[in-house]
Amino acid sequence: MSEFPTPEALFERPFFFVGIGGSGMLPLAQILRGRGARVAGSDRSFDQGRTPEKFAAMERQGFELHPQDGSGIVSADQVVVASAAIEDSVPEIARANELECLRMTRAELNSILFNTSGAGIGIAGTSGKSTVTAMLGCILHRTGREPTIMNGAVMKNFVTPDSPLASAVVGGRSLYVSEVDESDGSIALYRPAVGLLLNVSLDHKSMEELRQLFGDFLARSRIAVINADDAEALALLPRAHEAITFGIEQELAQIGVVPGSVAEGPLRQAATVIDRHDASEHALRLNMPGRHNLANALAAIAGAAAAGIPVAASVEALAGFEGIARRFDIVGTNHAAITVIDDFGHNPEKCAATLRTLKAHPGRVLAFFQPHGYGPLRQMGTELAETFARELDAEDIAILCDPVYFGGTADRSEGSERIVRLIEEVGGQAEYIPTRKHVGDRLLSLARPGDRIVVMGARDDTLSLFARNLFEQLG
Repeated sequence: MSEFPTPEALFERPFFFVGIGGSGMLPLAQILRGRGARVAGSDRSFDQGRTPEKFAAMERQGFELHPQDGSGIVSADQVVVASAAIEDSVPEIARANELECLRMTRAELNSILFNTSGAGIGIAGTSGKSTVTAMLGCILHRTGREPTIMNGAVMKNFVTPDSPLASAVVGGRSLYVSEVDESDGSIALYRPAVGLLLNVSLDHKSMEELRQLFGDFLARSRIAVINADDAEALALLPRAHEAITFGIEQELAQIGVVPGSVAEGPLRQAATVIDRHDASEHALRLNMPGRHNLANALAAIAGAAAAGIPVAASVEALAGFEGIARRFDIVGTNHAAITVIDDFGHNPEKCAATLRTLKAHPGRVLAFFQPHGYGPLRQMGTELAETFARELDAEDIAILCDPVYFGGTADRSEGSERIVRLIEEVGGQAEYIPTRKHVGDRLLSLARPGDRIVVMGARDDTLSLFARNLFEQLG
Protein backbone atom coordinates (compact mmCIF):
# COMPACT_ATOMS: atom_id res chain seq x y z
CA MET A 1 0.00 0.00 0.00
CA SER A 2 3.02 2.25 -0.44
CA GLU A 3 1.32 4.16 -3.27
CA PHE A 4 -1.17 5.67 -0.79
CA PRO A 5 -0.47 8.91 1.12
CA THR A 6 -0.09 8.85 4.89
CA PRO A 7 -3.43 8.42 6.71
CA GLU A 8 -3.27 12.03 7.93
CA ALA A 9 -2.87 13.38 4.40
CA LEU A 10 -5.31 10.89 2.92
CA PHE A 11 -8.21 11.78 5.18
CA GLU A 12 -7.87 15.49 4.44
CA ARG A 13 -8.90 14.80 0.84
CA PRO A 14 -12.51 14.53 -0.43
CA PHE A 15 -13.82 10.99 -0.91
CA PHE A 16 -16.18 9.67 -3.56
CA PHE A 17 -17.76 6.23 -3.05
CA VAL A 18 -19.01 4.31 -6.07
CA GLY A 19 -21.90 2.22 -4.72
CA ILE A 20 -22.10 4.28 -1.53
CA GLY A 21 -25.30 2.57 -0.39
CA GLY A 22 -23.72 -0.89 -0.36
CA SER A 23 -23.40 -2.80 2.89
CA GLY A 24 -19.60 -2.58 2.81
CA MET A 25 -19.33 0.98 1.52
CA LEU A 26 -21.89 2.81 3.67
CA PRO A 27 -20.32 2.12 7.10
CA LEU A 28 -16.92 3.27 5.82
CA ALA A 29 -18.49 6.43 4.41
CA GLN A 30 -20.17 7.00 7.80
CA ILE A 31 -16.88 6.59 9.68
CA LEU A 32 -15.03 8.97 7.38
CA ARG A 33 -17.76 11.60 7.58
CA GLY A 34 -17.90 11.17 11.38
CA ARG A 35 -14.20 11.95 11.47
CA GLY A 36 -14.65 15.13 9.47
CA ALA A 37 -13.91 14.02 5.91
CA ARG A 38 -15.89 15.28 2.91
CA VAL A 39 -17.84 12.36 1.48
CA ALA A 40 -19.94 12.07 -1.68
CA GLY A 41 -21.00 9.12 -3.77
CA SER A 42 -23.22 7.50 -6.33
CA ASP A 43 -25.21 4.28 -6.42
CA ARG A 44 -27.00 2.35 -9.13
CA SER A 45 -29.88 1.67 -6.73
CA PHE A 46 -30.22 5.42 -6.13
CA ASP A 47 -30.58 5.99 -9.89
CA GLN A 48 -33.11 3.16 -10.17
CA GLY A 49 -35.25 4.48 -7.31
CA ARG A 50 -34.65 1.40 -5.15
CA THR A 51 -34.92 1.84 -1.33
CA PRO A 52 -35.51 5.61 -1.59
CA GLU A 53 -35.95 5.91 2.18
CA LYS A 54 -32.35 4.78 2.70
CA PHE A 55 -30.91 7.36 0.32
CA ALA A 56 -33.13 10.08 1.79
CA ALA A 57 -31.70 9.23 5.23
CA MET A 58 -28.16 9.41 3.81
CA GLU A 59 -28.82 12.86 2.37
CA ARG A 60 -30.18 14.01 5.74
CA GLN A 61 -26.93 12.81 7.30
CA GLY A 62 -25.00 15.08 4.94
CA PHE A 63 -23.89 12.72 2.18
CA GLU A 64 -23.84 14.31 -1.26
CA LEU A 65 -25.41 11.87 -3.74
CA HIS A 66 -24.88 11.96 -7.50
CA PRO A 67 -26.25 9.98 -10.43
CA GLN A 68 -23.93 7.18 -11.53
CA ASP A 69 -22.95 9.05 -14.67
CA GLY A 70 -19.50 10.35 -13.71
CA SER A 71 -20.74 13.85 -12.87
CA GLY A 72 -19.65 13.55 -9.24
CA ILE A 73 -15.96 13.09 -10.15
CA VAL A 74 -14.75 16.65 -10.61
CA SER A 75 -11.22 16.84 -9.22
CA ALA A 76 -7.96 14.91 -9.31
CA ASP A 77 -7.80 15.48 -5.55
CA GLN A 78 -10.75 13.15 -4.94
CA VAL A 79 -10.12 9.67 -3.56
CA VAL A 80 -12.39 7.28 -5.44
CA VAL A 81 -13.45 4.21 -3.44
CA ALA A 82 -14.85 1.36 -5.53
CA SER A 83 -15.06 -2.40 -5.63
CA ALA A 84 -11.95 -4.16 -6.87
CA ALA A 85 -14.14 -5.93 -9.43
CA ILE A 86 -15.73 -2.79 -10.89
CA GLU A 87 -15.40 -2.41 -14.64
CA ASP A 88 -13.57 0.49 -16.29
CA SER A 89 -16.66 1.18 -18.39
CA VAL A 90 -18.55 2.45 -15.31
CA PRO A 91 -18.72 6.26 -15.84
CA GLU A 92 -17.18 7.11 -12.44
CA ILE A 93 -14.20 4.88 -13.08
CA ALA A 94 -13.72 6.18 -16.60
CA ARG A 95 -13.78 9.74 -15.26
CA ALA A 96 -11.48 8.89 -12.33
CA ASN A 97 -8.97 7.34 -14.73
CA GLU A 98 -9.17 10.38 -16.96
CA LEU A 99 -8.42 12.74 -14.04
CA GLU A 100 -5.86 10.29 -12.56
CA CYS A 101 -7.67 10.22 -9.22
CA LEU A 102 -6.33 8.02 -6.45
CA ARG A 103 -8.40 4.81 -6.44
CA MET A 104 -8.89 2.54 -3.44
CA THR A 105 -10.92 -0.56 -2.78
CA ARG A 106 -13.25 -0.75 0.19
CA ALA A 107 -10.88 -3.22 1.88
CA GLU A 108 -7.80 -1.05 1.30
CA LEU A 109 -9.49 1.92 2.95
CA ASN A 110 -10.87 -0.13 5.84
CA SER A 111 -7.53 -1.79 6.48
CA ILE A 112 -5.81 1.60 6.74
CA LEU A 113 -8.36 2.72 9.35
CA PHE A 114 -7.98 -0.64 11.12
CA ASN A 115 -4.18 -0.86 11.09
CA THR A 116 -3.62 2.76 12.19
CA SER A 117 -5.97 2.52 15.18
CA GLY A 118 -4.59 1.86 18.65
CA ALA A 119 -5.79 -1.75 18.39
CA GLY A 120 -7.71 -3.41 15.59
CA ILE A 121 -10.08 -6.26 16.44
CA GLY A 122 -10.89 -8.28 13.32
CA ILE A 123 -13.74 -10.78 13.02
CA ALA A 124 -13.18 -13.43 10.34
CA GLY A 125 -14.93 -16.59 9.24
CA THR A 126 -17.40 -17.84 6.69
CA SER A 127 -20.51 -17.10 8.79
CA GLY A 128 -21.53 -14.98 11.76
CA LYS A 129 -19.14 -12.05 11.23
CA SER A 130 -21.74 -9.27 11.29
CA THR A 131 -23.51 -10.65 14.36
CA VAL A 132 -20.28 -11.13 16.33
CA THR A 133 -19.02 -7.69 15.27
CA ALA A 134 -22.23 -6.15 16.60
CA MET A 135 -22.13 -8.20 19.81
CA LEU A 136 -18.50 -7.35 20.49
CA GLY A 137 -19.10 -3.71 19.64
CA CYS A 138 -22.04 -3.65 22.04
CA ILE A 139 -19.93 -5.16 24.85
CA LEU A 140 -17.08 -2.68 24.32
CA HIS A 141 -19.51 0.25 24.09
CA ARG A 142 -21.43 -0.72 27.23
CA THR A 143 -18.20 -1.18 29.17
CA GLY A 144 -17.05 2.35 28.28
CA ARG A 145 -14.34 1.51 25.74
CA GLU A 146 -15.80 3.80 22.98
CA PRO A 147 -14.99 1.55 20.01
CA THR A 148 -15.28 2.54 16.39
CA ILE A 149 -17.29 -0.24 14.72
CA MET A 150 -17.36 -1.12 11.02
CA ASN A 151 -20.09 -3.63 10.22
CA GLY A 152 -21.88 -4.94 7.14
CA ALA A 153 -25.33 -4.76 8.75
CA VAL A 154 -27.45 -2.30 10.70
CA MET A 155 -26.87 -2.79 14.46
CA LYS A 156 -30.16 -2.29 16.27
CA ASN A 157 -28.51 -1.19 19.54
CA PHE A 158 -27.09 1.87 17.81
CA VAL A 159 -30.11 2.92 15.70
CA THR A 160 -31.46 6.38 16.54
CA PRO A 161 -33.83 8.75 14.70
CA ASP A 162 -30.77 10.66 13.51
CA SER A 163 -28.85 7.49 12.63
CA PRO A 164 -31.28 4.92 11.18
CA LEU A 165 -28.54 3.26 9.09
CA ALA A 166 -26.30 2.30 12.01
CA SER A 167 -23.94 -0.12 10.31
CA ALA A 168 -21.08 1.91 11.78
CA VAL A 169 -20.33 3.58 15.10
CA VAL A 170 -17.85 6.44 15.18
CA GLY A 171 -16.09 6.13 18.51
CA GLY A 172 -12.54 6.83 19.52
CA ARG A 173 -9.35 5.90 17.68
CA SER A 174 -7.99 3.43 20.23
CA LEU A 175 -10.25 0.47 19.33
CA TYR A 176 -11.42 -0.37 15.81
CA VAL A 177 -13.77 -3.36 15.52
CA SER A 178 -14.41 -4.68 12.03
CA GLU A 179 -15.48 -7.78 10.20
CA VAL A 180 -12.84 -8.76 7.64
CA ASP A 181 -13.60 -10.45 4.36
CA GLU A 182 -11.95 -13.53 2.92
CA SER A 183 -14.06 -13.72 -0.25
CA ASP A 184 -11.77 -11.41 -2.24
CA GLY A 185 -8.57 -12.24 -0.33
CA SER A 186 -8.49 -8.79 1.29
CA ILE A 187 -8.25 -10.37 4.76
CA ALA A 188 -4.51 -10.41 4.02
CA LEU A 189 -4.39 -6.60 4.45
CA TYR A 190 -5.25 -6.62 8.16
CA ARG A 191 -2.83 -6.72 11.12
CA PRO A 192 -5.04 -7.42 14.15
CA ALA A 193 -4.30 -6.95 17.81
CA VAL A 194 -7.11 -9.47 18.29
CA GLY A 195 -8.20 -11.77 15.47
CA LEU A 196 -11.35 -13.87 15.80
CA LEU A 197 -11.92 -16.95 13.62
CA LEU A 198 -15.52 -18.14 13.81
CA ASN A 199 -15.60 -20.98 11.29
CA VAL A 200 -14.16 -22.20 8.00
CA SER A 201 -16.49 -23.60 5.34
CA LEU A 202 -17.11 -23.41 1.61
CA ASP A 203 -18.26 -20.03 0.33
CA HIS A 204 -16.45 -17.97 -2.31
CA LYS A 205 -13.14 -19.84 -2.33
CA SER A 206 -11.87 -23.41 -2.16
CA MET A 207 -11.19 -24.95 1.24
CA GLU A 208 -7.46 -25.00 0.52
CA GLU A 209 -7.45 -21.26 -0.17
CA LEU A 210 -9.55 -20.58 2.92
CA ARG A 211 -7.23 -22.54 5.21
CA GLN A 212 -4.28 -20.50 3.93
CA LEU A 213 -6.04 -17.13 4.27
CA PHE A 214 -7.45 -17.80 7.72
CA GLY A 215 -4.24 -19.41 8.98
CA ASP A 216 -2.21 -16.40 7.87
CA PHE A 217 -4.77 -14.12 9.57
CA LEU A 218 -4.28 -15.93 12.88
CA ALA A 219 -0.50 -15.79 12.49
CA ARG A 220 -0.66 -11.98 12.07
CA SER A 221 -2.88 -11.55 15.17
CA ARG A 222 -1.26 -10.74 18.50
CA ILE A 223 -4.04 -12.72 20.20
CA ALA A 224 -6.17 -15.21 18.26
CA VAL A 225 -9.70 -16.19 19.29
CA ILE A 226 -10.72 -19.53 17.78
CA ASN A 227 -13.92 -21.58 17.66
CA ALA A 228 -12.96 -24.95 19.16
CA ASP A 229 -16.23 -26.53 17.96
CA ASP A 230 -15.29 -25.95 14.31
CA ALA A 231 -12.80 -28.64 13.27
CA GLU A 232 -11.37 -26.58 10.42
CA ALA A 233 -10.86 -23.52 12.63
CA LEU A 234 -9.38 -25.55 15.47
CA ALA A 235 -6.93 -27.21 13.07
CA LEU A 236 -5.43 -23.73 12.50
CA LEU A 237 -4.68 -23.23 16.23
CA PRO A 238 -0.95 -24.01 15.73
CA ARG A 239 -0.70 -20.91 13.50
CA ALA A 240 -1.58 -18.65 16.46
CA HIS A 241 1.01 -17.06 18.75
CA GLU A 242 -1.38 -16.68 21.69
CA ALA A 243 -4.95 -17.95 21.65
CA ILE A 244 -8.26 -18.04 23.49
CA THR A 245 -10.67 -20.78 22.45
CA PHE A 246 -14.46 -20.81 22.76
CA GLY A 247 -17.10 -23.44 22.13
CA ILE A 248 -20.35 -25.03 23.21
CA GLU A 249 -19.45 -28.69 22.70
CA GLN A 250 -15.67 -28.72 23.13
CA GLU A 251 -15.00 -29.20 26.83
CA LEU A 252 -11.45 -27.89 26.52
CA ALA A 253 -12.65 -24.52 25.21
CA GLN A 254 -11.54 -21.74 27.56
CA ILE A 255 -14.83 -19.84 27.16
CA GLY A 256 -17.61 -22.41 27.14
CA VAL A 257 -21.03 -23.48 28.36
CA VAL A 258 -21.86 -25.59 31.40
CA PRO A 259 -23.21 -28.90 30.02
CA GLY A 260 -26.99 -29.15 30.28
CA SER A 261 -27.46 -25.43 31.01
CA VAL A 262 -28.78 -24.36 27.60
CA ALA A 263 -32.50 -23.47 27.51
CA GLU A 264 -33.76 -22.66 24.02
CA GLY A 265 -36.98 -20.98 22.92
CA PRO A 266 -38.29 -19.82 19.54
CA LEU A 267 -37.26 -16.20 20.19
CA ARG A 268 -34.60 -16.28 22.95
CA GLN A 269 -32.33 -18.56 24.94
CA ALA A 270 -30.31 -18.84 28.13
CA ALA A 271 -27.16 -20.68 29.18
CA THR A 272 -24.51 -20.69 31.88
CA VAL A 273 -21.19 -19.49 30.50
CA ILE A 274 -18.06 -20.88 32.11
CA ASP A 275 -14.71 -19.13 32.04
CA ARG A 276 -12.30 -22.05 32.39
CA HIS A 277 -9.42 -19.67 33.16
CA ASP A 278 -10.83 -19.38 36.70
CA ALA A 279 -13.83 -21.79 36.61
CA SER A 280 -16.24 -18.89 37.18
CA GLU A 281 -19.82 -19.28 35.92
CA HIS A 282 -22.09 -16.56 34.52
CA ALA A 283 -25.81 -16.62 33.61
CA LEU A 284 -26.28 -15.51 30.00
CA ARG A 285 -29.63 -14.39 28.61
CA LEU A 286 -29.72 -13.80 24.87
CA ASN A 287 -32.67 -12.31 22.99
CA MET A 288 -31.89 -14.36 19.89
CA PRO A 289 -32.74 -18.00 19.09
CA GLY A 290 -30.47 -20.63 17.58
CA ARG A 291 -27.42 -22.57 18.70
CA HIS A 292 -25.30 -20.63 16.19
CA ASN A 293 -26.16 -17.39 17.99
CA LEU A 294 -25.07 -18.90 21.30
CA ALA A 295 -21.75 -19.70 19.59
CA ASN A 296 -21.65 -16.11 18.29
CA ALA A 297 -22.14 -14.82 21.84
CA LEU A 298 -19.28 -16.99 23.13
CA ALA A 299 -17.08 -15.62 20.33
CA ALA A 300 -17.88 -12.04 21.33
CA ILE A 301 -17.26 -12.82 25.03
CA ALA A 302 -13.91 -14.44 24.18
CA GLY A 303 -12.97 -11.53 21.90
CA ALA A 304 -13.80 -9.07 24.64
CA ALA A 305 -11.72 -11.12 27.11
CA ALA A 306 -8.77 -10.82 24.71
CA ALA A 307 -9.31 -7.04 24.85
CA GLY A 308 -9.31 -7.07 28.66
CA ILE A 309 -13.05 -7.15 29.43
CA PRO A 310 -14.12 -9.50 32.26
CA VAL A 311 -16.49 -12.28 31.22
CA ALA A 312 -19.07 -11.16 33.79
CA ALA A 313 -19.25 -7.69 32.23
CA SER A 314 -19.61 -9.15 28.71
CA VAL A 315 -22.44 -11.48 29.75
CA GLU A 316 -24.25 -8.58 31.41
CA ALA A 317 -23.86 -6.41 28.29
CA LEU A 318 -25.22 -9.12 25.97
CA ALA A 319 -28.48 -9.28 27.94
CA GLY A 320 -29.28 -5.97 26.24
CA PHE A 321 -28.14 -6.97 22.75
CA GLU A 322 -30.97 -6.29 20.28
CA GLY A 323 -29.56 -8.01 17.20
CA ILE A 324 -28.88 -6.80 13.69
CA ALA A 325 -31.07 -6.20 10.69
CA ARG A 326 -31.79 -9.16 8.39
CA ARG A 327 -30.37 -11.79 10.75
CA PHE A 328 -33.39 -13.91 11.72
CA ASP A 329 -35.28 -10.60 11.82
CA ILE A 330 -38.91 -11.29 12.70
CA VAL A 331 -41.10 -8.99 10.59
CA GLY A 332 -44.24 -10.06 12.44
CA THR A 333 -46.80 -12.73 13.25
CA ASN A 334 -50.38 -12.30 12.06
CA HIS A 335 -53.74 -13.35 13.53
CA ALA A 336 -53.37 -16.82 11.95
CA ALA A 337 -49.99 -17.35 13.64
CA ILE A 338 -48.15 -17.03 10.31
CA THR A 339 -44.72 -15.54 10.96
CA VAL A 340 -42.55 -13.76 8.37
CA ILE A 341 -38.78 -13.66 8.94
CA ASP A 342 -36.23 -11.60 7.01
CA ASP A 343 -32.79 -13.23 6.87
CA PHE A 344 -29.38 -12.71 5.27
CA GLY A 345 -28.76 -16.43 4.68
CA HIS A 346 -26.98 -16.84 1.35
CA ASN A 347 -24.32 -19.55 1.68
CA PRO A 348 -24.76 -23.17 2.79
CA GLU A 349 -23.69 -22.60 6.39
CA LYS A 350 -25.79 -19.46 6.93
CA CYS A 351 -28.86 -21.04 5.32
CA ALA A 352 -28.40 -24.20 7.39
CA ALA A 353 -28.18 -22.21 10.64
CA THR A 354 -31.39 -20.31 9.88
CA LEU A 355 -33.33 -23.39 8.76
CA ARG A 356 -32.10 -25.39 11.75
CA THR A 357 -33.29 -22.66 14.11
CA LEU A 358 -36.72 -22.72 12.47
CA LYS A 359 -36.99 -26.51 12.51
CA ALA A 360 -36.12 -26.66 16.22
CA HIS A 361 -39.73 -25.62 16.86
CA PRO A 362 -43.08 -26.81 15.44
CA GLY A 363 -44.57 -25.47 12.20
CA ARG A 364 -44.13 -25.77 8.46
CA VAL A 365 -41.40 -23.71 6.80
CA LEU A 366 -41.82 -21.92 3.47
CA ALA A 367 -38.28 -20.87 2.55
CA PHE A 368 -37.87 -18.31 -0.23
CA PHE A 369 -34.27 -17.96 -1.37
CA GLN A 370 -32.96 -15.34 -3.80
CA PRO A 371 -29.35 -16.20 -4.78
CA HIS A 372 -26.99 -13.25 -4.48
CA GLY A 373 -25.35 -13.70 -7.87
CA TYR A 374 -24.81 -16.09 -10.76
CA GLY A 375 -21.16 -16.67 -9.87
CA PRO A 376 -21.79 -17.68 -6.24
CA LEU A 377 -24.62 -19.94 -7.42
CA ARG A 378 -22.22 -21.84 -9.67
CA GLN A 379 -19.61 -22.02 -6.88
CA MET A 380 -21.86 -23.39 -4.14
CA GLY A 381 -25.04 -24.53 -5.89
CA THR A 382 -24.65 -28.21 -5.09
CA GLU A 383 -23.98 -27.53 -1.39
CA LEU A 384 -26.95 -25.14 -1.22
CA ALA A 385 -29.23 -27.78 -2.72
CA GLU A 386 -28.01 -30.36 -0.21
CA THR A 387 -28.58 -27.86 2.64
CA PHE A 388 -32.21 -27.17 1.72
CA ALA A 389 -32.94 -30.87 1.15
CA ARG A 390 -31.27 -31.89 4.44
CA GLU A 391 -32.64 -29.19 6.75
CA LEU A 392 -36.23 -29.07 5.50
CA ASP A 393 -38.83 -31.77 6.05
CA ALA A 394 -41.21 -33.33 3.55
CA GLU A 395 -43.99 -30.84 4.38
CA ASP A 396 -41.69 -27.81 3.92
CA ILE A 397 -41.19 -26.03 0.58
CA ALA A 398 -38.16 -24.17 -0.81
CA ILE A 399 -38.84 -21.57 -3.50
CA LEU A 400 -36.04 -20.03 -5.59
CA CYS A 401 -36.24 -17.10 -7.98
CA ASP A 402 -33.61 -15.85 -10.40
CA PRO A 403 -30.38 -14.54 -8.82
CA VAL A 404 -30.12 -10.84 -8.05
CA TYR A 405 -28.62 -8.98 -11.03
CA PHE A 406 -27.96 -5.24 -11.24
CA GLY A 407 -26.11 -5.23 -14.56
CA GLY A 408 -22.60 -6.04 -15.75
CA THR A 409 -21.08 -8.91 -17.67
CA ALA A 410 -21.91 -11.84 -15.38
CA ASP A 411 -22.42 -15.20 -17.09
CA ARG A 412 -26.16 -15.83 -16.64
CA SER A 413 -26.35 -19.13 -18.52
CA GLU A 414 -26.89 -21.19 -15.36
CA GLY A 415 -29.45 -20.11 -12.78
CA SER A 416 -31.78 -21.16 -10.01
CA GLU A 417 -33.67 -23.82 -11.98
CA ARG A 418 -30.56 -26.03 -11.75
CA ILE A 419 -30.58 -25.75 -7.94
CA VAL A 420 -34.26 -26.66 -7.78
CA ARG A 421 -33.56 -29.78 -9.84
CA LEU A 422 -30.69 -30.69 -7.49
CA ILE A 423 -32.91 -30.23 -4.41
CA GLU A 424 -35.52 -32.50 -5.93
CA GLU A 425 -32.92 -35.09 -6.91
CA VAL A 426 -31.80 -35.44 -3.29
CA GLY A 427 -35.34 -35.72 -1.96
CA GLY A 428 -36.38 -32.15 -1.19
CA GLN A 429 -39.48 -30.21 -2.25
CA ALA A 430 -38.64 -27.09 -4.27
CA GLU A 431 -40.11 -24.75 -6.86
CA TYR A 432 -38.48 -22.39 -9.36
CA ILE A 433 -40.43 -19.15 -9.89
CA PRO A 434 -38.40 -16.62 -11.92
CA THR A 435 -39.80 -13.31 -10.59
CA ARG A 436 -40.31 -12.05 -7.06
CA LYS A 437 -43.80 -10.79 -7.88
CA HIS A 438 -44.92 -14.32 -8.71
CA VAL A 439 -43.02 -15.70 -5.71
CA GLY A 440 -45.07 -13.40 -3.48
CA ASP A 441 -48.31 -14.57 -5.08
CA ARG A 442 -47.28 -18.21 -4.59
CA LEU A 443 -46.35 -17.72 -0.92
CA LEU A 444 -49.69 -16.02 -0.24
CA SER A 445 -51.54 -18.95 -1.84
CA LEU A 446 -49.51 -21.53 0.11
CA ALA A 447 -49.53 -19.93 3.56
CA ARG A 448 -51.64 -21.58 6.24
CA PRO A 449 -51.94 -21.06 10.01
CA GLY A 450 -48.76 -21.76 11.95
CA ASP A 451 -46.41 -21.46 8.94
CA ARG A 452 -43.06 -19.69 9.16
CA ILE A 453 -42.14 -17.87 5.94
CA VAL A 454 -38.45 -16.99 5.71
CA VAL A 455 -37.12 -14.58 3.07
CA MET A 456 -33.42 -15.30 2.47
CA GLY A 457 -30.71 -13.67 0.37
CA ALA A 458 -27.96 -11.05 0.27
CA ARG A 459 -26.83 -7.97 -1.68
CA ASP A 460 -30.38 -6.70 -2.20
CA ASP A 461 -31.94 -4.27 0.27
CA THR A 462 -35.35 -4.65 -1.38
CA LEU A 463 -35.68 -8.15 0.08
CA SER A 464 -36.61 -6.50 3.40
CA LEU A 465 -39.30 -4.46 1.63
CA PHE A 466 -40.55 -7.67 -0.01
CA ALA A 467 -40.78 -9.35 3.40
CA ARG A 468 -42.67 -6.41 4.93
CA ASN A 469 -45.09 -6.21 1.99
CA LEU A 470 -45.70 -9.95 2.18
CA PHE A 471 -46.55 -9.69 5.86
CA GLU A 472 -48.94 -6.80 5.21
CA GLN A 473 -50.70 -8.79 2.49
CA LEU A 474 -51.12 -11.72 4.88
CA GLY A 475 -53.28 -9.40 6.97
